[in-house]
Amino acid sequence: MVVVVGGGVVAARKCSAILAAGGRLTVIAPTLGPSLAELRDQGRLLHLAREYAPGDLTGAFLVFAATDEAHVNRAVAEEAKSRAILADIADAPDLCSFTLPAVMRTGELQIAVSTGGKSPALARQIRQQLERCYGEEYGAALELMGEIREKLLTEKGNSTYNKEIFNDLAERLPALIRDGATAEIDNLLKKLFGPEASLAGLGLGGKDTE
Repeated sequence: MVVVVGGGVVAARKCSAILAAGGRLTVIAPTLGPSLAELRDQGRLLHLAREYAPGDLTGAFLVFAATDEAHVNRAVAEEAKSRAILADIADAPDLCSFTLPAVMRTGELQIAVSTGGKSPALARQIRQQLERCYGEEYGAALELMGEIREKLLTEKGNSTYNKEIFNDLAERLPALIRDGATAEIDNLLKKLFGPEASLAGLGLGGKDTE
């Protein structure tokens, strides 16, 4: 079980990461912000609508303190330490036993940014910059390269992948996908893997590559 103390914007970010990882979540806060209230109404978290009280961490594996009251966050940290529970305490890296990185995701591509808890704001700013640099075309390129590796290489019994080919694909595919250049992608696949290679042959012909 994961416990989050706090119901505001910072707590919401923590909860999103926990739920994305499949965690079982309890949120302790008198009120919840809109995004957390929606998750509660969807049955994705248990909400204890009150202030934190000693003993609330019983049975927890992880705890996040994300209130705007330093004394509450410190009390959570002290209980977590006494119970040997891993704790992430907002704006207090000295009280944390771990911190979560800011994570940029597109498809199965993930890039994590960590400041060791010293500046979540800076980590968030860098993540936003990464989101502008690495758009959806990178997630689509990763999916395509996975299909290429599986179908065009392993089916031929070639267990030693050609690094030069994949370096070429990694360099060229994102821009081609961003531009919607399906014909050029097919030509590239034919050049690298033979005349029968194509997006359609990989089962991706019906997908939008933009």
